[in-house]
Amino acid sequence: MRILLVDDEALARNRLAALIEELEGDYELVGMAANGSEALETFERLGADLVLMDVRMPGMDGLETARWLAQGETPPAVVFTTAYEQHALQAFETQAVDYLLKPVRRERLRQALQKAQRLTLAQLQALQPASEQAAPYVNASYRGGVRRLPLDQAIYLRADSKYVSLRHADGELLLEESLKSLESRFGDWFLRIHRNALVARRHLLGLERQPDGSFQARMAGCEEGLEVSRRHLPELRRWLKTHGR
Repeated sequence: MRILLVDDEALARNRLAALIEELEGDYELVGMAANGSEALETFERLGADLVLMDVRMPGMDGLETARWLAQGETPPAVVFTTAYEQHALQAFETQAVDYLLKPVRRERLRQALQKAQRLTLAQLQALQPASEQAAPYVNASYRGGVRRLPLDQAIYLRADSKYVSLRHADGELLLEESLKSLESRFGDWFLRIHRNALVARRHLLGLERQPDGSFQARMAGCEEGLEVSRRHLPELRRWLKTHGR
């Protein structure tokens, strides 16, 4: 079981990490985060089967972070840790599999990890065929924090300097992941039309020839035409023909 540990106190993180190391079993600590935003970013980058997380943290607290995690394509199990018992009801409303009071005892931690190894309802749903699954999410910088956007709302992705701009119906968001990495992970959702641009298959309407002989891709929900390079034009035409557009 791959575990992501989230707590705003370094001492608490280190203590839990030491307890996990002492436990017998297939447990691997893949990363640690100091707040909710950092937890979402780390999970997006490394993944995890279980997030062991404090409830009360500055900024995005553990409960809100758990709600965001639950909306992902393959949500992890969540076990909360806190010194405040009154958070228990809220914790289970976020579908946490267990709730540990600080200071966490080794045997109690073992029980929680064993419980978390059973598939949650959300994880069972994630095992459905891809055609029946909800759209995966991406994390984007937004007003100093993190916003998660389902890919079925994305119109196109365009590389700009060290960021990738994601255009959606209500505006733009900035992604810190490279265009190449996004294409590798979400190739079923996007088509490459230029070295610096990917377009969402579901929003692609067709091609429009320009006076100079070049072509632009026309997208639903976006008035802007996107330049199509000569290199990617044949593949784009084949896809449009196959899909009757």
